[in-house]
Amino acid sequence: FFPDARLNFAENLLRRRDDAIAMIYATEEGTRRTLRFREVYEQVGRLQRAMRAAGVRTGDRVAAYLPNLPETIRIMLAASSLGAVFSSSSPDFGVDGVLDRFGQIEPVLFFASDGYIYGGKRIETLSKAKEIHQRLGLEHPPIVVPNLDSPPSKEALEGAVLFEAFANSAPEEPNGTPLRFERLPFNHPLYILYSSGTTGKPKCIVHGQGGTLLQHLKEHRLHTRIGPLDRFFYFTTCGWMMWNWLVSGLASEATLILFDGNPLANDGKVLFELAERESIAIFGTSAKFIDAVHKGGIVPKDIADLSSIRTILSTGSPLSPESFDFVYDAFGKDIHLASISGGTDIVSCFVLGDPTLPVYRGEIQCAGLGMDVQIYSDEGKRIVGEQGELVCASPFPSMPIGFFGDDGNRSRYRAAYFERFKGVWCHGDFTMETERGGFIITGRSDAILNPGGVRIGTAEIYNQCERIPEILESVVIGQPYRGDVRVVLFVVLREGIELTDELQKKIRDTIRANTSPRHVPAKIVEVPEIPRTRSGKISELTVRDLVIG
Repeated sequence: FFPDARLNFAENLLRRRDDAIAMIYATEEGTRRTLRFREVYEQVGRLQRAMRAAGVRTGDRVAAYLPNLPETIRIMLAASSLGAVFSSSSPDFGVDGVLDRFGQIEPVLFFASDGYIYGGKRIETLSKAKEIHQRLGLEHPPIVVPNLDSPPSKEALEGAVLFEAFANSAPEEPNGTPLRFERLPFNHPLYILYSSGTTGKPKCIVHGQGGTLLQHLKEHRLHTRIGPLDRFFYFTTCGWMMWNWLVSGLASEATLILFDGNPLANDGKVLFELAERESIAIFGTSAKFIDAVHKGGIVPKDIADLSSIRTILSTGSPLSPESFDFVYDAFGKDIHLASISGGTDIVSCFVLGDPTLPVYRGEIQCAGLGMDVQIYSDEGKRIVGEQGELVCASPFPSMPIGFFGDDGNRSRYRAAYFERFKGVWCHGDFTMETERGGFIITGRSDAILNPGGVRIGTAEIYNQCERIPEILESVVIGQPYRGDVRVVLFVVLREGIELTDELQKKIRDTIRANTSPRHVPAKIVEVPEIPRTRSGKISELTVRDLVIG
């Protein structure tokens, strides 16, 4: 796409340079900071000069082990302005998890915080950050962004540099130019994101400057109606692609609302009070959060004035029909609820919302503009009204450039997306396209249940479990058993509830009545917790692998 174009991602995000508010940072404890567009532009300029003085060049990698802070965005913008490649990880990752990612991309600079706040606790991460830095073998010392109440001690900081000291270390440009942008090819690397790493080390997915910008502008301005100074919030960490998606809101001159902490703090009220206080227009979250609020008996519109919210975005996993009902009952009837789905692989969406179309219960509204999304049968034929594989039958600008460290033929990249149907991107979502052009995603293809040879999406069973008030969460797998596959359902129950024969019958009867006998679990097992990825997705494959040994 656009082989002769030259652009800079950061320049597009820094298009506005006045005194309007660009970012509002808030924590679960009520901390609040604001940054104006002019301040962001000036501060990125200082940081760019410091990076250049530290030897950062076009194509180098810059790594950040940081919470969702304004400083994280400044680092990304400064790196992008130089043509360097930015990659981030959340500070709740362990040392080995970070090294599995950053160790593959060989960064030249490493930024980290001294800690983060979650659930009322101050969690120190500087010792982990220093170990990561040492094991990465970097020449430049780690650059530390203070985030806890008091600055790190001299002893704790030994061998490291404070962020502001680093940012102020380079002299001003002689001509006073605050910021210079490298004009780069459309496919010049911008981000490295990571697959979930369920088997082996995570794949390092490289995304380009032009494709990311074009795709995000389309999804923000057209699919979500984000415009200048709209208050745009998405609950995310820096280890999830929704952080990258949120940050691009600056290209539409939106005001970003950054939150760090527990989204269910203050008895589940914290984000709704934030929405009222900051007049949030676009409220982004996960299906898991909506279900947790519902199961917790929280009614958002009774907690706060949510009249500023015009769009609620949900992703991370399929949004159940019951959650659609809950949003319209508990938030307001005139909200645009947009369930959206895509992935780290494309740092954007295949299917998402449309503010000009009606919302149908349980359905994603439409395919992304310019995205040739279809559902294929096993034979590679387009199907409508039945479940199959979600594919994109034509190229699109936000396809990855490739995997970092792949061979010259991009063999790992081709194997990941193009082997199932020759020349066609196969995304790995088991999906149905409805007659009216909507989409219903029923699970990941690699987690599909197959009892008696019938393919069942896991979301079909989760949707029924969400109807049952005794169940808080569930995970379902297929277990090889006596020459077939049996459905095994693990459930987390409300406090004080036991998995009696009566409750098991209720679960099975509910599933049978609303799906089919094939969906009914052969085994139901109570567990205290279920594993999820950092972005809140249920780790079905991990559970299945443990069960089958």
